[in-house]
Amino acid sequence: MNIRKTFRKWAAYQQTVRELTALDNRQLNDLGISRTDISRVARDHAGSI
Repeated sequence: MNIRKTFRKWAAYQQTVRELTALDNRQLNDLGISRTDISRVARDHAGSI
């Protein structure tokens, strides 16, 4: 894996974590995720890039 792809994945992970963390618990619940799921969801998203 080249450095650009690694950086894109890292940036996508960080952005996803920031955006999900900014939501309140009700909004997260509406999406079907909990606070403890944020890292996993962000990893899954970054892995799909």
